[in-house]
Formats: sequence, structure tokens, C-alpha cells
Amino acid sequence: MRKLLAALAALCLLVVIPGTASAAEPAQKKVIKIGVTQAVDSMNPFLAVRLVSGSIQRMIYGFLTVPDSKTLQPSPDLAESWTTSPDGLTWTFKIRQTKWSDGQPVTAEDAAWTFNKMITDDGAKTGNGPAVENFQSVTANGQELTIKLKTPQASMLDNPVPIMPKHVWEKVKNIAEYDAEVYPAVGSGPYVAVEHKKDQFVRLEANPDYWRGRPKIDELQIIFYDNPAASIVGLKKGDIDLIGRLNPSDFESLKGDDNIVQWNTQGRRATYLQINHGATTSDDKPIGDGHPALKDPKVRTALHHAIDKQKLVDEVQGGLAKPADGSIIPPLYKDYFWEAGGDQKIGFDVAKANKILDDAGYKKGPDGLRTMPDGSRKLQFRFSIHTDAPIEDKLAEYLTGWLKEIGIGLTTKRLDSSKFSEETGTTALFDIAISGWSVNPDPEEVLATHLCSRRPTASGEGGGTESFYCDPTYENLYLQQQKELDRGKRADVIKKMEERLYTDAPVIALYYPNDLEGYRKDRIASITPIPEDKGLLYGGSGYWPFYTVEAVSKDGAAADSGGTSTGLIAGIAAAAVVVLIGGFFVLRRRQGAADERE
Repeated sequence: MRKLLAALAALCLLVVIPGTASAAEPAQKKVIKIGVTQAVDSMNPFLAVRLVSGSIQRMIYGFLTVPDSKTLQPSPDLAESWTTSPDGLTWTFKIRQTKWSDGQPVTAEDAAWTFNKMITDDGAKTGNGPAVENFQSVTANGQELTIKLKTPQASMLDNPVPIMPKHVWEKVKNIAEYDAEVYPAVGSGPYVAVEHKKDQFVRLEANPDYWRGRPKIDELQIIFYDNPAASIVGLKKGDIDLIGRLNPSDFESLKGDDNIVQWNTQGRRATYLQINHGATTSDDKPIGDGHPALKDPKVRTALHHAIDKQKLVDEVQGGLAKPADGSIIPPLYKDYFWEAGGDQKIGFDVAKANKILDDAGYKKGPDGLRTMPDGSRKLQFRFSIHTDAPIEDKLAEYLTGWLKEIGIGLTTKRLDSSKFSEETGTTALFDIAISGWSVNPDPEEVLATHLCSRRPTASGEGGGTESFYCDPTYENLYLQQQKELDRGKRADVIKKMEERLYTDAPVIALYYPNDLEGYRKDRIASITPIPEDKGLLYGGSGYWPFYTVEAVSKDGAAADSGGTSTGLIAGIAAAAVVVLIGGFFVLRRRQGAADERE
């Protein structure tokens, strides 16, 4: 106990007397601090899949193109212009004359090396593997990058791969094992990553040589909170300046604070159930221990009928979401959004769910639980969720009750971040799991997470699957949309893909959460969302909000947000104090909600 009290006292000192640590610092920097309830999974862009990691990548690396801040359509980034051949198979990009943060010039050779590494090395495919599957060859000549395709590809200008500096990364011998913890990291984006403390923070400094011009602040800090309650306390106390991806209850708790702006807009993600329908590896070998009943589409349809999505929206999401009568693309993207109607809609109907199971031969026993048609096993499923995720706990309570009404048992299985990712994405040691994805303006990447090729290899490499799905109908539709250059016709094909996921149910969409955020107006003078009209701040599909953000100072002009290291230490210490008092400790990593993936 004495050691515990001493640790608490030391942490409190860090919070109470921050001035002592900065006495020797020259001048206060313009600093903005972002709180997130998810830690970086990897600083290696070839491996990272979490939303927070993708957000940081957008700030420290350049891409061929980026979403326009107003329209979300592709606009120039490292590629300042491009042309394509009449048959759509050859794309030529003119790479901008700019430089890496270490002073070396950016050339087309950097882009060619990045893409070729992904093509030839399975270990480099985890983050964005499908983005290069249709590439026949990639070559460079000075500032000219040439990509030859196997078939025309409609999403070529929405490529999600960050361009890496060849002169740095070609020295890495094993991409799959490389953590990229070398600072300052060499990049070409608006910020330079200068420090990362695992499960604590990432610190970025403004890149003075960024091609658009230097950001308006000096430093951006991304501070990881292990506990959502601690992040809300941090925002209210001023330890952080902005927090995104809030749960409804945390968002509502910000009401009444005159210094905090509540941000509530349409979100870009879907929350869904991932069903282990008979997982296999990329060479079609069975993997995992999923319940055999879930291989039956009739069982999955019965599950779908047993879920009252409107009640989940009202009572789990506090009304701050839209029920998902469609699939994995949210209504924010009107061109691609699909929704079932009429007889095709799978509505909440317990009686119908019971009849489906009765007719399929899943009989109820004396205990009320159904068994397999051959009587070999009861329909008792596991529901995998994250530790310390109140929303998911509440969701589990509702699902358990509804499934009991149709003769199915559900046991909640709570997992920490690493174990959850491993069991639901690599080893398939699950039955049903909470999941979701933040969707980009072009939805090809989220569609690709359900391809055969996204399944992991037998050794666990590659992957990035959201469902272990491998369906010929879906695969053919994916190839059709990929080469359809007419936007309207392509959207029609994509809607057929969503319909296939809806009816075959390797995933069951539950709802589309609103984007709920909060920021301190006494720290942030202005910030531009993406898209600019009622868009997102943290977690948007581009770096624009944090490139344009301006900080407030005492005189209302320049910023003073606590200095470089002192404010950061104070914020982390405050978070640690809150969690420690609650009986936890911050230094153990836990992943945030599953829909914080990208």
C-alpha cells in the first residue's frame, strides 16, 4: 500500500507542478493535444490496421492522392498530375518535386519501391494488401511513376498506401517483424513523428518543408487513454484539447461545459457482428474452432431476425446512430449506400427466427437450448468483445437475451487488444465477435476485407480479413466493380456486393454510429472538418482537420497549450491518476472498440 500511495503522490506532483519541468525550456510551443481511446498497433505502415494508426500515417506520410477537403474526391498529393491509357491499363503519375523530412528528394523510385515491396513480400501486405493485387508492374523513371494493371481499376486514384522513403526502408530485412520505432521518422507529410511511447503517446512536430506549407501549430500530441472515463476527465480538466470517437454516454456528459464544443455529425463507419461461418486460411485449410452450426446460412439468418436493431440504437447508442438495414457502407456515402427493403429486409421477428431453426432441424432440449440436427452439440456460442468496453458489454446483454428466446446460448468472452485481433483475424478462435470498419470515400478497401485473399496464410502472415469470407459470387462482383469505370454502373455492382453480404451474413450490420467528438474552444481557435460541410475531425478520411487547426493563446492569437514535454507528461499522469484510483493502471494496453479499425 505504501508503494501504491507513493506512486500516486509522484503522479500527482507531475500534474500539480508542471512548471518545474519546463523552467529550462526556451519558448512555449503551439501545441494541440488529441486524446484517443485506442493505442497504435504498429508504427510500421505495412502492418498497421487500426484507425489511430491510419490517422497518424496520414499526417506523417504522403500518398499519391488525398481526398479533397470539400468533395472527398481524389486530389493531388505526392502525385501532382496523372494520365491513363485509353484501355485503362497504364497509369502514369508525375511525382511532385519535394523532399523527405531528412532532406532527401522524393522520387518516383520511392513509390515504385513501396508498391513492389507489397507485391513481392507477404509480410508487407497486412495493412493494405489488396491495394496492389491488380498491379501487373510498377516502374520509375526520375519523377515519372508507371503502374501497369492486370485489368482496369476504378479505384486507382483512391489508393490507400502511404509512400515510403526507399533509402530508409530498403535497409529493413524483415518487414513483418519491423516495429519502425526509429525517430525522427522520415516522412513527407505535414508532420514528423519524433517520439512514441508504447500505449502512452505519439508526438508529432510540424514539418517545415511540407509541400503545402508548414502547419499552423508547432506540435501535435496523440495521447492514448486506456479508459474512456479518464479521457473525458482529461478533456474537462484541459489535459487534452480534443477527443473523438466518443460513446454516447461520454458525449452526453460534456453538456453544460462552456469551454467544450460538442461535435455530432454523420459517421463514416458501421458496427457489425463478425460470424465464424467456417474459417479457412488463404490455401483453403480449415482454421479455428468456430461452432459448426454457424456454417449454416439458415442459422445466421435466424440470428439476424433475433436482433432488434432499433432498440440497440435507442438504448445502447442513446439514439445517436442509425439502424443498419443495409450492410457495411454507411449512409454518409450516398452513392454507394445500399439498404434492404420489402420482403428482402430481415426485420426483428423472434417467431420467424424460431420457425427457421425448427424447420432446419435444430430442436430445443429440456433446458431450452437447441442442438445440432444430428444431436451432437448444443447451440451455445461465444461472443467475443473487448475488455473495458461498456457499450459492448451492454450490447452483449441484449444479444444474450434475444438469442435465448430462439434457443441459443451466448457466453460473453472479453479479450484484450492483442488477443482480440489475433483470435478474430488470424487464428479464428471465436464464434461471434463485435466488429466494424471506418469506410473511406471510395469503399473498395472495406469491400476487400471480405475477399478470399484477405484470409491469413497458414503461418499467420498477410490477412486483414474482417470475416474469413471466401465466396465466388462476391469475388466476381468485386472484380466487376474494380474494372467498371462508369461511376453509376460501378455503384450498382457495389450495392450487389453489399446485398450479398447482407443475405449470406458472414457479417451482420447492427447500426451506423454518429461521429461524436468534443473539443475545448479555449484551446482550439479553429479547426476544419473533412468534408468541410458537417464532416469529421479526428478519424476523418484525411489529415485536413489537423493541418488547418489553430490554437488559442491568452491574447487570442498564438497558441500556448502547455509546452512540448511538460503538458504531455501532465496529461499522461492525470490519465494514470484517474485510472489508478479506479483500480486499474494505464500502462497495460487494451484495444478500443472493434469499429476503431480502418
